[in-house]
Amino acid sequence: MNADVIAESQQRRTFAIISHPDAGKTTLTEKFLLYSGAVQVAGAVHAREGRRSARSDWMELEQQRGISISSTVMQFPYGDYIMNLLDTPGHRDFSEDTYRVLSAVDAVVMVLDAAKGIESQTLKLFQVCRARNLPVITFLNKYDRPGRDPLELLDEIEQQIKLRPTPVTWPVGSGEEFQGLVDRRNGRYTRFTRTARGASAALEEESDMQAAAAAAGPGEARVWKTALDEIGLLDAVGADLDLESFLAGESTPLFVGSALTNFGVRTLLDAVVGLAPPPSPRIDKAGEPHSLQAPFSAFVFKVQANMDPSHRDRIAFARICSGHFERGMSVTNSRTGRDMTTKYATTAFGPDRETVEDAYPGDVVGLVNATGVLLGDTLFAADASGQPVEFPPIPRFAPEVFARARPLDNAKFKQFRKGLEQLDEEGVVQVLRDPDMGDVENVLAAVGALQFEVFAYRLGSEFGAPTEIVSAPYQAIRLTDKQSAERLRQIGGIRILVRGDGALCALFENKYRLQRLMSDEPELTLEPIIADASTL
Repeated sequence: MNADVIAESQQRRTFAIISHPDAGKTTLTEKFLLYSGAVQVAGAVHAREGRRSARSDWMELEQQRGISISSTVMQFPYGDYIMNLLDTPGHRDFSEDTYRVLSAVDAVVMVLDAAKGIESQTLKLFQVCRARNLPVITFLNKYDRPGRDPLELLDEIEQQIKLRPTPVTWPVGSGEEFQGLVDRRNGRYTRFTRTARGASAALEEESDMQAAAAAAGPGEARVWKTALDEIGLLDAVGADLDLESFLAGESTPLFVGSALTNFGVRTLLDAVVGLAPPPSPRIDKAGEPHSLQAPFSAFVFKVQANMDPSHRDRIAFARICSGHFERGMSVTNSRTGRDMTTKYATTAFGPDRETVEDAYPGDVVGLVNATGVLLGDTLFAADASGQPVEFPPIPRFAPEVFARARPLDNAKFKQFRKGLEQLDEEGVVQVLRDPDMGDVENVLAAVGALQFEVFAYRLGSEFGAPTEIVSAPYQAIRLTDKQSAERLRQIGGIRILVRGDGALCALFENKYRLQRLMSDEPELTLEPIIADASTL
């Protein structure tokens, strides 16, 4: 059995795609599915009336807004490999969801817009990748449109994220003059071709680089000379693919293409298989690597309700860390000590599901209606072969905006309360409650205001509780304890609320008052909420 676990895990590639909004992340996700054969026609990402919608953007609000709001899990075969692709939100307001997803992957594809390069959100997400020592493959997207000088982009990557780019493919021209790509590994040239609306695989016409350059027409000779000069420079400085430094988080293999027109996508997908590492032992809470061959264990990185409107159920997504998962097996939640069965286990493909019988390290399994399972929980086999283990929890982000939620129809308060509890468990927002008043006097805390919009939309559409979101006047939040809370209540003007996990929170309407209080009464417990990526 141990040999099977190792052999199966070697065939897994579990990775995420990160980018700044509109850099082409969800488009690339769809095209990976197209090239794997998982879909026959790729969907348009900016979904509006009369257009196809992206399979990874399954939520109705995502299709209305044309952006990714919720992280999505998709498993599909590619050749002899099983690919577990986790699509992430790009907007900074949903960076906490992205943060959780990055705790469940072994590698990352970083998508950059060739016209914009490194953007603020890309930089923020990359810091999480670095903290987890995740290998990063870079894709310079939209090369069929006017873009920046490619050598300039290489310098920017090296300076801003401290990764040495090693171009594997290199462009011949850009924008309207884009001719195709040269693979620096073998000197082969692939001519750029378009497909109708990017819905089918691109035609790939290959030839020798030098022969293609010699056959270039008068209008193409200039861009070919530039490309050959640049390739010669890259060869001279030794900017070649280096697997060891890539896996060590020191270099990033770089690929060029256009996700919208499917150009360069197959080469990139092949690179994920060939370069990205298979699952490795996960570090447990004691700081020790947990062997892949150990009995079954997994950790929950995402909880999602109502993915299927006809069922209105709740799914806990768990990344398998060790052993062999078999549907129906009993598992123990390390946080609660309670056992549960896994009769309803699924593999995900956007909103679609399929019952999964077996799964191995690297796979993501959806556990339907897993009562009491929360974000960050560790699960392990409950039978005699089981080995108790606990993985580090997933940290919470420090909230930056605050609001109150009120049901527009008091007759719907029961539905409102249920939605409040469920969306808090999912991590859509953090719900803070008054110990005496409960859900009536709630405060919502979030990283960005767009989370409140999603929260209200889902309360209305999924739970039948139309909700009004009203801004709350708080500027700062700190974790505290019972002793300090008593003193803070005496001071007045400070709100003491309870978070879903039982933690006491002190909310301040004025951040300067907080600073003054910390200076005047340093004995009080006022700890900042900081998502420490190093604990991942």
